[in-house]
Amino acid sequence: MKKVNIFVDCHVFDKGFQGTRTYIQGLYLELIKEKDKNFYFAAVNVENLKSIFGNHDNVFYLKYSSDSAIFRLLLEIPYLIKKHNIEYAHFQYRVPPIKLCKYIVTTHDVLFEDYPEFFPKLNRIQSYYTYKFSAKISEIVFTVSEYSKRQIQKHLKIKDVIITPNGIESVFFEDYNKDETQRKIQDEYGISNYLIFISRWEPRKNHHLVLDAFNKLELYKSHFLVFVGDDTFKNNQYETIYQSLNYEVKQKIVILKRLSFEKMITLLRGSSVSIYPSIAEGFGIPPIESIAARIPTISSNTTAMSDFDFMNQYFFNPSDEKEFANTLQMVINQKDSNIDNKIEIIKQRYNWKLSAAIFNKTLNKQKLTDSLP
Repeated sequence: MKKVNIFVDCHVFDKGFQGTRTYIQGLYLELIKEKDKNFYFAAVNVENLKSIFGNHDNVFYLKYSSDSAIFRLLLEIPYLIKKHNIEYAHFQYRVPPIKLCKYIVTTHDVLFEDYPEFFPKLNRIQSYYTYKFSAKISEIVFTVSEYSKRQIQKHLKIKDVIITPNGIESVFFEDYNKDETQRKIQDEYGISNYLIFISRWEPRKNHHLVLDAFNKLELYKSHFLVFVGDDTFKNNQYETIYQSLNYEVKQKIVILKRLSFEKMITLLRGSSVSIYPSIAEGFGIPPIESIAARIPTISSNTTAMSDFDFMNQYFFNPSDEKEFANTLQMVINQKDSNIDNKIEIIKQRYNWKLSAAIFNKTLNKQKLTDSLP
């Protein structure tokens, strides 16, 4: 049987940790187990890709010569698609305008349409037209949640959108020694008994809500506050609050950027409480990752996070400072005695085998359509 050649744009692996990277990694670690397909992974840092996906007879690594998005989309990817006889190419959000094979695009969200106040105007305009164009010319359009599917259909006018839900990597469920992990964190970072928030820096992520509560509740007297994530858009509210803080509070705030996956998960495991106050998400994977790692977790209940109905009293309205403060104090004082049940629900709902099965079913249906006269 002739193998199908699938190209995967992995340029996000050349950047910091983010949701699209998690999606590609989890999905394709499952898909590459199938030997009826060849996979061509492309990025600038090919060695990094090899360390993640490994060496397999059906996996090939292609090196981008530039990290320029324009050069990549206009010239380099079309060249690689033609050179390697690619039949299907999978992209996140944006596809090359020169189309030399069938396209698969995953549009994770269109939050800039529902929450324009959180995105620069030029970014909104550019995103709208490129996302819509990409979805229109693609044979297959995936997204990651019911919320995102509804909003893509509404704003981009794309009728056929398939959900491939994010999964939780098995490493998050692994057993670990909490005391040993915390000693390691203490030795490397000089912190203990800390609250953690893992997310990119954008106004919609609500870092300022966490910072303000950390100060007003005087949690700095007993805890550190750790932010893990890279910059996307500047959060002026956070900066204003931070500059008003006294030295004692600032000394208990730690910001870590461009961390490896291994360091990130170690920091997560060593934390006392995980916080996810984002106002708007296309999926919102960090809170369920932290629950999988057995960390007491509180989360915003808006947009796609509302699907996490097992969160119950650990939900809060991210626009309500008092409700957030009460929920934060509750989880600090009571932890989470029901975390085992939550972990079982997450294992059933959010796993990459399920998403890979949906991907294959959709691809097979498309291949059947392509073969018709």
